[in-house]
Amino acid sequence: MTHKMRAACIGAALAVLCLPSLAQAYVGPGAGFAVVGSLGILFVTFFLALIAIVTWPFRAVYRTIRKRTLRRKTTTKRVIILGLDGLDPVLMKRWMKAGHLPNFQKLAEQGTFTPLATAFPAMSPVAWSTFATGVDASKHNIFDFLNRDLRTHLPLLSSTEIRPPARTMQVGNYEIALGKPSIRLMRKSRSFWQILGEHYVPCHVLRVPITFPPEKVPNGALLSAMCTPDLRGTQGSFTFFTTDHERAAAFEGGTVIPVTREGDTVRAEIPGPPDPIHKDHPVMKIPFTARIDEAAGKVEIVIGKERFTIGEREFSDWTSLPFQAAMGQKVKGIARFRVMGIAPHFELYMTAINLDPDGPAMPISYPGFFSAYLARLNGPYATLGLAEDTWALNERVIDEEAFLDLTWSIREEREKMWFNSLKKNKTGLNVVVFDDTDRIQHTFFRYITDGHPANAGKDTERFKDTMLEMYEKADTLLGKTLEFVDDRTVFFAISDHGFKPFRRGINLNSWFLQNGYMQSKNGAVDRYFDGVDWERTRAYTFGLGGIYINVKGREAQGAVERGEEYRRVKRELIEKLSGLKDPETGETGILRIYDSEEIFRGPYRGDGPDLVVGYNVGYRASWDGAVGAADETVFEDNTKSWSGDHCMDPFMVPGIFFSNRKIETRFPGLIDLGPTVLDLFGVKKPAHMDGISLFDPLAMDKRTSLRDAYFPAGVPEGLRDAPLAEVAAESGPAPPPREESPPTPAEPEDHENA
Repeated sequence: MTHKMRAACIGAALAVLCLPSLAQAYVGPGAGFAVVGSLGILFVTFFLALIAIVTWPFRAVYRTIRKRTLRRKTTTKRVIILGLDGLDPVLMKRWMKAGHLPNFQKLAEQGTFTPLATAFPAMSPVAWSTFATGVDASKHNIFDFLNRDLRTHLPLLSSTEIRPPARTMQVGNYEIALGKPSIRLMRKSRSFWQILGEHYVPCHVLRVPITFPPEKVPNGALLSAMCTPDLRGTQGSFTFFTTDHERAAAFEGGTVIPVTREGDTVRAEIPGPPDPIHKDHPVMKIPFTARIDEAAGKVEIVIGKERFTIGEREFSDWTSLPFQAAMGQKVKGIARFRVMGIAPHFELYMTAINLDPDGPAMPISYPGFFSAYLARLNGPYATLGLAEDTWALNERVIDEEAFLDLTWSIREEREKMWFNSLKKNKTGLNVVVFDDTDRIQHTFFRYITDGHPANAGKDTERFKDTMLEMYEKADTLLGKTLEFVDDRTVFFAISDHGFKPFRRGINLNSWFLQNGYMQSKNGAVDRYFDGVDWERTRAYTFGLGGIYINVKGREAQGAVERGEEYRRVKRELIEKLSGLKDPETGETGILRIYDSEEIFRGPYRGDGPDLVVGYNVGYRASWDGAVGAADETVFEDNTKSWSGDHCMDPFMVPGIFFSNRKIETRFPGLIDLGPTVLDLFGVKKPAHMDGISLFDPLAMDKRTSLRDAYFPAGVPEGLRDAPLAEVAAESGPAPPPREESPPTPAEPEDHENA
């Protein structure tokens, strides 16, 4: 075993044992750090290319024969899916009507535009998993950003499991792994692009959430997205260096490092991951020097052999950060820097340390060399699943201008990949998801929401047109993408959910504590349930959409008997929490509590929440409640920059659906996209898929409302009176008219038979 492979194995162990889990804006803990060596990547690439050239004629003949036996003949040559995370049908309609979105308007007139039923719960990892697999959460096993450890009640990342090698041995100061780490995608069922690939349909899949670690796509390529970790093993940890030592307090989502300025020079160290070779696993660090030119407003930064100069409030390019481990080994990441201030205090922001796509420490693409190919083609790019640093903005470490500069640049990287994919893969499936549409609505919704609590003490004018600008950029992207659409191409533009303002948070753990469903050992409950008396606790919540009953024999310290007591507790909570009023505003905070036994029917139902919370527009799980804390406050203002959200009742936040062809129903669901694409390519839908082809008139005759799209297997009796999404979608603030001259902002398991 080479030194690099030893480093690979030990790195994974350190992720689980040494790295802390940070609660990010999506309350996602670290996925863990597992170095997988990239020895000989160029040689392997060349060798595989040579084999492909030599064997191409034989493979072409074999593919032609197999296609005829595996697929029925269709007229579809290509399917293009443009994913625009979070675009909202209400805002879309209003800005189309106002003439701001001409490409969307034209597509709607020539083809189809309608709301798109999202998933239960209405969260990105759940929804995009439903998109990929054509099944609901109880069949794909992703119910939230977080899952629970039944032994400790500590949160786990729902999408990925990283386990260290089973055995190690110590040799002097070094620790040697006797085996390989395990990195496993926890999403179950099969993606429709895997099925297409097996039927010899070429597939390019770019940055669709919940594809880390990358799954094998026969006859295709895939680049991972949410929840790809950073080099430290978290879901994104910024670093902030400042001479203002009063700011050097604990921050969410990152580390603040106090530094001292000596004349025009600041010297400090960049913290990285733990050393995977040394037995004590010290954090590896890279020294750097910043030389300040106040007169010019510029700073020269020297990191090893890297040397670059950036102006105040200016981002650097991606910078290589090689961390030196024991025994001469290196672990490399990339990051960008921005000087936030020079005087009176020097302040330097560094993004999370992204995995280097040219030689990633963990696999982030299929084939393995695909990420390097994209880096060689277009240069370094963001690989972190949640690369737009929403938490640094929440903590006001960066401002809106810096956030937008970073977000727009990531979007440009994605565009280069996308149009390269469209040019190279001219038949089969092309699918991409753009994230800026989601991140900007999360952080700029306050600008179009009068009286939003997050506006207090913040600018409300300079960036009030940013959300419209983002929708206009999406319209431009749509127009460029449509240039690749011909009469044998079926095109979809979709979002996984819509968006609403997030004004008030609800801490259900606090409600449980006050109403006797949760008990504390000392009167208080801190984060991650520190202080809970589990033997006397009947209900708890964490994450953004679920309630869990503390069941005996399931949870390690369960208090509720299975059977009648379990059902009674659920009935009580449904009755007491459905329609829960906000005492300060008089508004309804929770529309409905859904019984999971009614809405989920798949084999993984027991891994999800016992109850799903349908928050009203304007409300969401509070920040503290999402990470297992409780106090005397149930309802509270949301004052963070993260001012818009979608983790509400799914009927309230449908996504968008555009197509260049008319579909057979006005009521499509996200769950239908996979079956539809399979049908277009003449591939039979697997029996386990719940969705239906949108071009099948017989199947679609059964759809009478969006309610049916949420429950393709049949609407539960108790939900037949649920509010319709097309009506609920009309709620929410009307965006203000735009000024004429706005300011310029500066391998998964196969469960087909389940």
